[in-house]
Amino acid sequence: MKHGFIKIASATPIINLADCSYNTSKILNLVTQASESGIHLLVLPELCVTGCTCGDLFYQQSLLEKTRESVLKIAKETPKNMVLVFGAPLEVNSKIYDCSFVSCAGKLLAVVPKATKTSRHFTSAPEEDLQIQIGDFSVPFSKSILFSCNQVSSFIFGCDLDSPLSENAFSLTENGATIIARPASSPSRAGELTTLTSMLNAETSRLKCCTIYSSCGDGESTTDLVYTGYSIISENGKCLTSISENEDEVIITEADTQALVHDRRRENLEEIREGVQIISFDLEMGETELTRHVSTSPFLSEDPTERDKECSEILALQARALRRRFEHTKSKTAILGISGGLDSTLALLATVEAFEKMGMSKKNIFGISMPCFGTTQRTKSNAQALTESLGCSFAEINITEAVRAHFRDIQQSETDYNTTFENAQARERTQVLMDLANKYNGLVIGTGDLSELALGWATYNGDHMAMYGVNAGVPKTVARSVVSYYATYLASQETASTLQSILDTPISPELIPGKQETENIVGPYELHDFFIYHTLRFGSSPSKTYRLALHAFDGEYSSETIAFWLKTFIRRFFSQQYKRSCMPDGPKVLELSLSPRGAWQMPSDSSSTVWLKELEDYLAE
Repeated sequence: MKHGFIKIASATPIINLADCSYNTSKILNLVTQASESGIHLLVLPELCVTGCTCGDLFYQQSLLEKTRESVLKIAKETPKNMVLVFGAPLEVNSKIYDCSFVSCAGKLLAVVPKATKTSRHFTSAPEEDLQIQIGDFSVPFSKSILFSCNQVSSFIFGCDLDSPLSENAFSLTENGATIIARPASSPSRAGELTTLTSMLNAETSRLKCCTIYSSCGDGESTTDLVYTGYSIISENGKCLTSISENEDEVIITEADTQALVHDRRRENLEEIREGVQIISFDLEMGETELTRHVSTSPFLSEDPTERDKECSEILALQARALRRRFEHTKSKTAILGISGGLDSTLALLATVEAFEKMGMSKKNIFGISMPCFGTTQRTKSNAQALTESLGCSFAEINITEAVRAHFRDIQQSETDYNTTFENAQARERTQVLMDLANKYNGLVIGTGDLSELALGWATYNGDHMAMYGVNAGVPKTVARSVVSYYATYLASQETASTLQSILDTPISPELIPGKQETENIVGPYELHDFFIYHTLRFGSSPSKTYRLALHAFDGEYSSETIAFWLKTFIRRFFSQQYKRSCMPDGPKVLELSLSPRGAWQMPSDSSSTVWLKELEDYLAE
């Protein structure tokens, strides 16, 4: 359960209608299976002890008494390493209620009646909280109960038998529940799984929670309806796993309760902790083995159709933002440094889209190639071919002599490939672009991306600076996807060919003669973008980010490689904040932004000691 990962499960026993003894044995078989799999929280369907289609048999005293016996047996045989939620009818004060029972470590913890009346056989939950006796157990009887794990502060759950986004669900989550257990009795219909999944995704997105939905299945009456046992687990707007025919099968995943708490903090959602009872329970601690899918490219959908849609939207947002800036400044031209690399390519594509929307001539977009010591023929050729194929103006300004003159002024050796050697070129290029913008009443369009901003991989007051940073909200891996999308769907054959050549070119600053690949220096961008996403989006600790990366990139990177580049990321992210503190304007197009103007506020002199120590301690365990 370290890092807030709670192993959760949903299951539907195959029952015999109204045969409590048989159903109890099937339930306990599932409980044993779940316990052996390390499940922390198992949710079974509504009324699973009897079946949900008993009709007027629910009034029969024999069935009600046998149900009580079965509830006690199940509770007493619930193991100490898990919490169980299961459904059954219960007679209280001569009224019959549709209830969820919660048990752990051989004890019945509480009974949660259904809040609203949905059947003539059952009474809606009483407004007042009761204390009832079931066998040896005196337990709370209330619709408003939270169950809190003593070992993991973020593991708090409640039971709700009503429809998703019910009033009771709102109450449970605003009082601190990160997980909602939903025992249900939904009949199966064509398309119903899709509908239910959408409803639960809406609930978990709105309430910042995880919902475990478990519905009745085989063994129920088919007189009028069919039950196949829907099981759905949704977290924060996304379905983690689902199944439409759950027959004596436990579906398992992990809830990230720590991430849910982080989102609530980020949105400043208050926890009122009023009007609910809180029942604490103990579970055996251990590190939860991860089985849930963790994407290696978390910024974009893994579904190709959805990814294409997202790429289209990102490019459109960049163009819209740039269009607004041109309209406001009444600028006539766009000035871009075109290197033949990925970032300047995306910036140029966004500028072209903006100019087309504004009805301005693309000849007023100036792509400036500024070769120097490390520029290769391939990138220079790609820069010219791309600019001209898009109908923009291209110019080459060789800055070699200007940089050499500057080297003489500051007594920098041309054979000493130090930081000064590299940065002098970047700053000379920025000076050229800025002066051209002044000359032609234009804006210098920045090309630096979100990944470079996070790592500080930019020359201060060089490529770090622009009049508008159109790529500021786009991580490197996303930039690659957007350029690929443009090449596939929007580009002419000539442009697409050049774009593919750019995509196939290793990322390089080309500041030193010879081969200079960025990812050999700062690390693979797919790892860094993964680190950025989980560190900033969910506030994940370094050890949790490392653990998630191990799981996501299993077989692609060794544990040593991931640890090495994660340490690099932490050091650079903290030490380079001063560059982000004065970064130019640029649009936020995804969930994250590093703009100091509200999106990401961090002192430039913050220390990374705590983060590095936390990771080192975890690696040493």
